[in-house]
Amino acid sequence: MDTSDQDLLKPESVPEGEDVAASIPEELSEEEQEHLRKELEKNISKGLQDVASTNVYKKTSETLFQAGQKASSAFSTVGSVITSKLEDVKNSPTFKSFEEKVETLKTKVGGSRPATGDFGEVLNSTANASATDSLTENDLETQ
Repeated sequence: MDTSDQDLLKPESVPEGEDVAASIPEELSEEEQEHLRKELEKNISKGLQDVASTNVYKKTSETLFQAGQKASSAFSTVGSVITSKLEDVKNSPTFKSFEEKVETLKTKVGGSRPATGDFGEVLNSTANASATDSLTENDLETQ
């Protein structure tokens, strides 16, 4: 290594951040700010293009794309399996028996209205009736 290379490696040859900041004028004109902004934008854009053109980036991008497709497919399959299992539960004798008991309870609590609608509607109307009863009891307690 010759002496000029050694001079470059000396710590005092590398300006400290504060020294560099102190050497910049306090205020830059709007033109200078705009020029610096455009230069920075151009450098960032070029840097991104350089990164995107590397083989590592392309391989990583392709791998992540494939992983995303596989994950999407897996989630779709899981959703289908869950839907199928819920249908099996809904059609099971145990669930049918439970549904009948809830409908019977609803008839006893709600009166003799005909049971129309599906199980979800029955549960909602029963919950609403219970909530109304609770509100009425709370109102009586506060008076």
